[in-house]
Amino acid sequence: MTAAPVRAVRVGLPPVRETGGSPGEADPVEAEEFIRQHHAEDPRLGPPEPRLEQVRWQIATTGTYRHTPAELSFGARVAWRNSANCIGRLYWRSLRVRDLRAVDDPWGVFVGCVNHLKLATNGGRIRPVITVFAPDLPDRPGPRIVNDQLIRYAGYREPDGSLLGDPRNEALTATALSLGWRAPAHRGRFDLLPLVVQTANRPPLMARLPADVVHEVPITHPELPELAELGLRWHSVPAISNMRLRIGGITYPAAPFNGWYMGTEIGARNFADTDRYNLLPVVAEMLKLDTSAEHTLWRDRAMVEINRAVLYSYHAAGVTITDHHTESARFITHLRGEERAGRSCPADWSWIVPPMSASQTPVFHRYYDTQALLPNFLPAEPEPVARCPFTTTNEVPAGLAAPTHGDPPPVAGTPPVTTGEPTVPVEVESRPRAVTAGVHPRPADVAG
Repeated sequence: MTAAPVRAVRVGLPPVRETGGSPGEADPVEAEEFIRQHHAEDPRLGPPEPRLEQVRWQIATTGTYRHTPAELSFGARVAWRNSANCIGRLYWRSLRVRDLRAVDDPWGVFVGCVNHLKLATNGGRIRPVITVFAPDLPDRPGPRIVNDQLIRYAGYREPDGSLLGDPRNEALTATALSLGWRAPAHRGRFDLLPLVVQTANRPPLMARLPADVVHEVPITHPELPELAELGLRWHSVPAISNMRLRIGGITYPAAPFNGWYMGTEIGARNFADTDRYNLLPVVAEMLKLDTSAEHTLWRDRAMVEINRAVLYSYHAAGVTITDHHTESARFITHLRGEERAGRSCPADWSWIVPPMSASQTPVFHRYYDTQALLPNFLPAEPEPVARCPFTTTNEVPAGLAAPTHGDPPPVAGTPPVTTGEPTVPVEVESRPRAVTAGVHPRPADVAG
């Protein structure tokens, strides 16, 4: 008897079933549930049985199967729709899916990431984009990006024990330095880290992103000119890069994706958290606030002004950003739309509720379904970063400057993708060192 169509795959912990085979083998149960879900949500595809026969045969003979472009596009968008930590899912249908599954070499992944940032930045009008590289296969794992975001600022541990830059990235910075990255002669709080790509049976590649693809916004305040003297800035595109995209029993370990920022992610977390840039005391002093006691609410007042500065600066620069009140209302619109469609909308209250003025937003005053669904983005698996094989240099090593492929054609229905090959300095080293990057994903850094 044919099983009834399903709308979603419900999973507990762990989120991926154990099949007893190779880690890269496709889960046939997840595959069938996904194919049925795809056909149920798009009746134009017709009955799922013919496609299911193909998928079952491919899994039985090869241990895996290959998604059609339409399946990949649908799966990536639904993964965003199912992401319980993201408040900006109203726009899940607008996600642009770049199909780079033919790319599994380190340099090809790096070039794909560069082009991802070009497309996503869009002159400041940020586009939601995902770039999907080669999947895990039964005979070899797919590529992995060590950085948790494509754009990250270094965090240096100083001799006196203090930390310069972003403390969140201390481990990633140590990894880059151990692999031969040369930090700027005059280290600062916003030094861009190189991208580190790990692939099977090849040494990792470490490469610096070209300056023209990293769009940054200087932070100023509409009424507090002294704040500009702090030299604050932040990047425009929050592109998560080390989470595993799971679609229909297949894992894509390198699938960087982005939305756009919600202001509090920068102002109330990145700048204000005590284990990040910890700027509340600095701004409070600038505002001449009484910090002698907590009941003066100096932290709250300073946080509001930092967040005002972030929103003001992004709007002045013409860069897409949203505020927490607007995005909370949009999330409720998304949730009601999902309920009308007969779908569950999982949400983690601790991630969805903004980190400031929480009770003034509609997302605060309700409970949510917390059962995880597939397709989805799963946490990264820590991978050892092996040594780089080349002598340290500021030039592109021979053999990497001219990849044998460009970006494959985009998924049908998505806009064309520019595929120029950038000239970038690559920094590598030859010491036989293996280190593990202690980098953990933070999907809430992405609002859109």
